[in-house]
Amino acid sequence: MGLKRCLVLIFFRLLVLTAHLRQGTAQGQAIQAVREVAEETLPEGYGFEFGGMSREEASSGSTTTLVFVICVVFIYLILCALYESLFIPIAVILSVPFGLAGSFLFAKMFGLENNIYLQTGLIMLIGLLAKTAILLTEYASERRRHGMTITQAAISAAQVRLRPILMTSLTMIFGMLPMMFSSGVGANGNISIGVGTVGGMLIGTIALLFIVPVLFIVFQTLQERLMPERKFPKIEENK
Repeated sequence: MGLKRCLVLIFFRLLVLTAHLRQGTAQGQAIQAVREVAEETLPEGYGFEFGGMSREEASSGSTTTLVFVICVVFIYLILCALYESLFIPIAVILSVPFGLAGSFLFAKMFGLENNIYLQTGLIMLIGLLAKTAILLTEYASERRRHGMTITQAAISAAQVRLRPILMTSLTMIFGMLPMMFSSGVGANGNISIGVGTVGGMLIGTIALLFIVPVLFIVFQTLQERLMPERKFPKIEENK
């Protein structure tokens, strides 16, 4: 880090500093280090601001939570319209955090920070995992309408939808492998997106195959108990 130039802007003296990161140091860690040092050493009346990509990354941290909340709300509203239910969409939404946990786990294993590239991959991952959960819950709801018990409908959906889910997930994983092991200019962004997506899809898909049928049983049972008018007939009643 060194002094680049000294400017005078509207009666304020401005020092422009340029920093070069050491190999293995993430930009987010450097931003946090600058903030800590500035709070400890700058005298009263002095301040600092970031510029360029550092400024964008520093300002994006406060909006990340809001973006994910908006994503979850929109997914829930769309699923409510799809299923005509207030409970089944919750089963889809509750299955997504397992994939997000896998994404952060892989990022930690590869020594990556939670940067803007990883967050972009997470937004894409939310849609992919939600689609995977929809494949299960939609088929299970259809089987339930045709008279199967709730448990039978969930098990049937897991068996029938296994192949398309694996095909979709493996296609995405193999497609992201080149980004995951990329090198050269811009490799950090490619690796962040690739690692986050591969880790989330791998762990998320495995978890969804076991978690979503259980969640469907729980929330479908809850819906039929709280809303008896939405209750479907059992197999024995059709005979």
